[in-house]
Amino acid sequence: MNGFIPALWAEALKARRSKVLPLTAAAACILPIVDGVFMFILKDPERAKSMGLINTKAQITAGVADWPTFFQVLLMGTAIAGAILFAFITAWVFGREHSDHTVKELLALPTRRETIVAAKLILIALWALCLTLLIFGLGLVIGTLVDIPGGSTGLIWDSFAMLLGIAVLTLMMMPFVALFASAGRGYLLPLGWAILTLAAAQIAGVLGWAEWFPWAVPGLLVSMNGEPIEPIPAHGLIVVLVAFLIGTLATFVWWRSADQSG
Repeated sequence: MNGFIPALWAEALKARRSKVLPLTAAAACILPIVDGVFMFILKDPERAKSMGLINTKAQITAGVADWPTFFQVLLMGTAIAGAILFAFITAWVFGREHSDHTVKELLALPTRRETIVAAKLILIALWALCLTLLIFGLGLVIGTLVDIPGGSTGLIWDSFAMLLGIAVLTLMMMPFVALFASAGRGYLLPLGWAILTLAAAQIAGVLGWAEWFPWAVPGLLVSMNGEPIEPIPAHGLIVVLVAFLIGTLATFVWWRSADQSG
């Protein structure tokens, strides 16, 4: 694809010079930090009370401070918060041109619109991957500092694989956010869409239809009760792939044919 590398470099440069990059990194750090605090409280509730981390009247009656629980909370948080964080990144990457009123200048460049869209999508994928690695790496450091028991090499690799799986499946839903950011010419519509699909995913999970609703499929990699995770059914992966292809194609078509002079 002619001009792809320069387009990707330009998009990366925009991200590096923005405040959004450190903001999303800081947001990603919140999850493992909160998880570590939670483990610390479960490990020694009385000490946590003396340090003011919880109210003296609080009663901690559930949960175990160990690595399996730590990873379970980390995966669960990534499945929920990661969807919002990735959507925020996607909305910014595709919506900033309209909010900054630079879309006309962007389209005036001798670069195909398809190339611009592809560069933006690749940047989002790389950005999200880096944040996922940050979440897991910081989680390992914090879990080690809290000194929780029950860790093993197998558990670490299995949890890492599930975390990457959650991130990849969540990323595959981002083309729809990109489409709404482009068609909505800003941030409000795509973020509203992200919140709506997140709520719908929770409802689908409660009703037992998660494997048929693509936005709920990433959550199937999270154990809600500590039980072993079952493989995602083939039809669950198929609906995610179909949604990804539809969202990606629709985004490319919109950028190619829509009037973007406004």
